[in-house]
Amino acid sequence: MNEDRDAILQAVSSAVLAVTRHLSVREVLQLIVRSAGQLLDARYAALGVPDEEGAFAEFVAEGISPEEWDAIGPTPRQHGMLGAMLREGAPVRLPDIRRDARFEYWPRAHPVLKDFLGVPVLDGDEVLGILFLSNKRASGGFTEADQRLLTMFAAHAAIALTNARLYERGRELALVEERTRMARELHDAVTQKLFSLRLTAQAAASLVPRDPARALEEIERVERLAGEALAELRAVIVELRPAELGRHGLAETLRKHVHLLDRLHPAAFTFDEAPVGALQPATEVVVLRVAQEALHNASRHSAARAVGVWLGCRGGRVVLEVRDDGPGFDVTAAAGRGLGIASMRDRAQALGGSVTVTSDPGRGTLVRMEVPA
Repeated sequence: MNEDRDAILQAVSSAVLAVTRHLSVREVLQLIVRSAGQLLDARYAALGVPDEEGAFAEFVAEGISPEEWDAIGPTPRQHGMLGAMLREGAPVRLPDIRRDARFEYWPRAHPVLKDFLGVPVLDGDEVLGILFLSNKRASGGFTEADQRLLTMFAAHAAIALTNARLYERGRELALVEERTRMARELHDAVTQKLFSLRLTAQAAASLVPRDPARALEEIERVERLAGEALAELRAVIVELRPAELGRHGLAETLRKHVHLLDRLHPAAFTFDEAPVGALQPATEVVVLRVAQEALHNASRHSAARAVGVWLGCRGGRVVLEVRDDGPGFDVTAAAGRGLGIASMRDRAQALGGSVTVTSDPGRGTLVRMEVPA
């Protein structure tokens, strides 16, 4: 008996730890569902986060393939058992959901659910979502002990979900504050200079027919103001340089970014480096931005199990490689798919470097960047 209890507590602990180490709301939802299904050996598991319009802002399920989702159709509305659980905020355990008065219907392609266990994910009295399982693989359906276990897990999942929401809102607020600051800097430092530049150019144009010498003086002033405006703009652009680069340098900033992705995604993200020495700030920014774009593509599009980043210096050139073991793709056909390849190449070429993307179906993808050190 004690061994069974210890095994259950260990399973809950492992599931909760897997959830709380992720900060993305979507990833947290997916892990809650996956962990709950594994914990109670259910064929189907799902979690719905309600919106204010009678539907679900997020709905994540395990046990249903993408093809089956396409056949089922849109995300469910807050009706039937799902709506009842949101209204009542109490656990529901049934031997057959189809025999309950609260059950209404499923879409034609929906899998047939029988035994059912659902619990609310609560933050105080607020229902953050509903977590439910169906079709337990072991005979006999869900037990009262299963209900207690899922309720305990949902309480911990609520903490993880709240934490993830706070983290994402904090990032959004920080981004808004940064945009506001940059808009103010651009207005104060550059806009007034450009306004003066325009007025001086207009004055020079009006003087050309009647006072060429004076017009030449004004044109020289235009040139000087243009140089000052360019200098001001460059200074503002330097401020756009990520603060982490100034504090930690390129390698450590990349390492931290890769480590964060490893926490946020199921794939394994790793980082290796060889010394690159001191680089110009503009070079560091470009290498970081290209790395972020390539990593974004790998995490969102590649379905890879492993993504590796390497940063080093060869032959007087900084080399960045982002490699994944995903299914690969046709690089030529992907030119217009919004993968940011053109943007990465433009950034590298601005520094006299290059970006090459090598990929074939079934062979993964390698993004390689070289720029002068």
